[in-house]
Amino acid sequence: MPPKKRSSGTTQNKEVKPSVKSPSPDKKDNAELSIKKHKEKDEDFVGLCMTLQVTDLVCDQAWTFWKSVQKSIEDNPDTQRRMWGVCLYVTSTDMDVASFTLTQMQKAVELNVKQFLSLVRKLDVNMDTISSRVHSVLTHLEKRYDVTLALYQRFEKEKEMQHTCWTMFLLAKGRALQMEDDLVIAFQLLLCVLEFFIKRCPAGALQPLYQSSISKAQSPPTRTSRRNQSKAKPRPPEPELDVQLLETLCEENDCNPEEVKNVYKNSFCAFLESMDLSRSQDLPQASELSRQYEEMHLRARDFDGRLFLDGDQTLLGPTSSQAAERTPKKNQPEEEAVLIPPQTPIRAAMSSIQQLRLDLTSTGDQPSANLVIYFKNCTVDPTDGVLRRVETLGQMFGQRFCSAAGPRMADTGRQRFTLGVRQYYKVMESMLKSEEKRLSVQNFSKLLNDSTFHTSLLACALQVVMATYGGPGVKTGGYTHATCGNGEPAESDLSFPWILDVFELAAFDFYKVIESFIKAEPSLSKDIVKHLEICEHLIMETLAWRKGSLVFDLLKQAQGEGSAEQPETPATLNQPLQHNHTAADLYLSPVRPGYRVLPPPQCPGTPPTSLGSLSQAPIPQHPRSNSLSLFYKKLYRLAYTRLNMLCSYLLSSNPDLEPFMWTLLQYTLQHQYELMRDRHLDQLIMSAMYAICKVKNVDLRFKTIVTAYKTMPNTNQETFKHVLITEGTELRGPHHDSIIIFYNQVFMQKLKNNIMQYASARPPTLSPIPQIPRSPYKYPSSPLRVPGSNNVYISPLKNPRMSPSIMTPRSRMLVSIGESFGPSNRFQKINQMVNSSDGSMKRSMEQGSAPKPLKRLRFDMDGQDEADGRWVIWIYIYTCSTRCRMQEQKMKEDAESGKQ
Repeated sequence: MPPKKRSSGTTQNKEVKPSVKSPSPDKKDNAELSIKKHKEKDEDFVGLCMTLQVTDLVCDQAWTFWKSVQKSIEDNPDTQRRMWGVCLYVTSTDMDVASFTLTQMQKAVELNVKQFLSLVRKLDVNMDTISSRVHSVLTHLEKRYDVTLALYQRFEKEKEMQHTCWTMFLLAKGRALQMEDDLVIAFQLLLCVLEFFIKRCPAGALQPLYQSSISKAQSPPTRTSRRNQSKAKPRPPEPELDVQLLETLCEENDCNPEEVKNVYKNSFCAFLESMDLSRSQDLPQASELSRQYEEMHLRARDFDGRLFLDGDQTLLGPTSSQAAERTPKKNQPEEEAVLIPPQTPIRAAMSSIQQLRLDLTSTGDQPSANLVIYFKNCTVDPTDGVLRRVETLGQMFGQRFCSAAGPRMADTGRQRFTLGVRQYYKVMESMLKSEEKRLSVQNFSKLLNDSTFHTSLLACALQVVMATYGGPGVKTGGYTHATCGNGEPAESDLSFPWILDVFELAAFDFYKVIESFIKAEPSLSKDIVKHLEICEHLIMETLAWRKGSLVFDLLKQAQGEGSAEQPETPATLNQPLQHNHTAADLYLSPVRPGYRVLPPPQCPGTPPTSLGSLSQAPIPQHPRSNSLSLFYKKLYRLAYTRLNMLCSYLLSSNPDLEPFMWTLLQYTLQHQYELMRDRHLDQLIMSAMYAICKVKNVDLRFKTIVTAYKTMPNTNQETFKHVLITEGTELRGPHHDSIIIFYNQVFMQKLKNNIMQYASARPPTLSPIPQIPRSPYKYPSSPLRVPGSNNVYISPLKNPRMSPSIMTPRSRMLVSIGESFGPSNRFQKINQMVNSSDGSMKRSMEQGSAPKPLKRLRFDMDGQDEADGRWVIWIYIYTCSTRCRMQEQKMKEDAESGKQ
């Protein structure tokens, strides 16, 4: 058991210098290192321990840790010393007795943050090398570092700002924000700090744009006026905010002014009050800001953000400064073109938020006139229920958002919820229009009075908003949680499935709406579509298999005699997966409990009758639900895809084993689905791989499997470190252990007879290999080729105000139908390009060599060229292959005429 955290000592009055020798606030109670106790250790290691002022216990534990991983580390003095520093940091963090900060350790061993994180990953050679506690701390540290780095790279472009401004921002971020790793909120706070400094700077030090933006009432008084004010009466209180200046900053950085004003009013003003700066027109003292930040940094014991200003290698590394600048070069330097700014993380986030708001401009936070008509056409009007539900869920969302982001973020939470409500009404209307067109009915009373459908749809809309603001991330682990100082869990991660916990919504119910949501909202960006697809995968992998899930109830019903509710059978695995299911299909089936309505017989050539016009008498049948069948279809294909990926990594020389592994895995999912309860799909995949290799006498160890598994996308080490072994009881909680223990005590015991059949001469019949289609979700930013042509592509234009003349350099030689293309010389240049291509082809054909096909045009995929509701045909003049075929045909005809 790790020792309890020691109580902090009294704070010293003198200023703490940023030195490696500086102890942390709680170092006073720590015992000094005794050199006599560590004679058997390397002298340099003991010297490093003394430099970092660690205790004897930490020194012993870190040395033991180092000896356990030493064999896997290259024998290099520099690497060895750095690894010692990493071992000391990991050990101290695990024991919660750190006497040094991350930056102090980095400076002692000359290591930057990225190198440090890379070395920690190298240390994790076994499944239990790095504890869950350390992994959680490092995950949050890396996210905070990435956010701070992105913010600093943006900040350093403002050359008129000083060292004091950045230090004040770091201090404000640490004190005013509960979620320091929220890039958008932190950037909005940075704009507030910039506003505070810009209006206090001399006018001559500012760019003309900001000189004209500062209100006259905000201009700092001259020395004479200050002298006169001191003789007369006290200076009147300064207005809290220069609205004009802040709006200019927001416009320059594609940031919503109302959101920034909320951060200013609710968070930044409170910080200024705590610093006694809210009524001062003077700039704060740099030494005082640095002193206070130093104290906060020593308590946090992570990286020192001030070192960004010095270009310190422990933070920036050798290539970080160049990594942010990714502006593509112009194809033709002599052309005049609009410069495209680099796609930094902040610019990408601001662009996505701006696009989301633009898409929802015409949508209100109340049901539209069309929705009201749909509501009125229902047998039971759902209007009151819809409005009450939105209000109730809004209160739940607001409370949980404030719990995560802090009580001062209430207005920010309301703004994001309002955007989600607008998205919810917009997608609902689109779904109903599609259903009306498909079924030729207008009465959707059953669907619109289904509370689960509405809650799922609103949750999906809010997930789009949350992913747009916070980045499309998900929690792939789910076992580790950050904790507050009092030991209570700290809810600071708004990643999926946070929204499900907020609304107490079953993951299986949320899964039903995802595909219909994407189809009903074509303006979703590629990143958001991909994010929702990852959420769907996470549900199938683990969330839908939590204890108490509806999936287990449906599977139990499927085992009942004569039940029509069945998981997908193996016989259909090699058939294409159809993606024609709608929300109504999944939420409203079975149509009536105990009955199924059959359509009348159809004559050949007549279109199918819609569900809305069926008038046959109900025929007694067991209820049939599409939801479980579709769920298992997708589950099987996801499981095989991940199994195939691992096999390609590990068993490329034994491809004949994969069909046996798949058969065992498919059998387990169909007949032993209880093994999935509170577990992860990948745990069964790895166990099935190991089992088949064991009975086939192929040497494949779990250590090798998990090493390859860690390289796969969207994986988490907790999946193989923290596996459910036994469920909890009233007296004792559930027991978890590693994937090896799970295999030996659970998986093997449950499937022993089935596994042994694969060692016999007559193994079980192999399950068909699933047909793996491409993703059913078409990314809207991807161009579509016009049928019958290799050279014409169609893609949606998302911003009607964006002209083709300001496209990215790679997409500039495009033609826009319906908007002005620009001067006529652009067409001349296109003709020159075509002619030059034609000439080069003629020369190549004369030389007798086959023409090389040109590379396909690489359309920008970052969403910069998208816009709402309008279609533009992009015609790229790239006709070499077509001309080649025409010339070949002409040569054949000439040759035939010559023979005749």
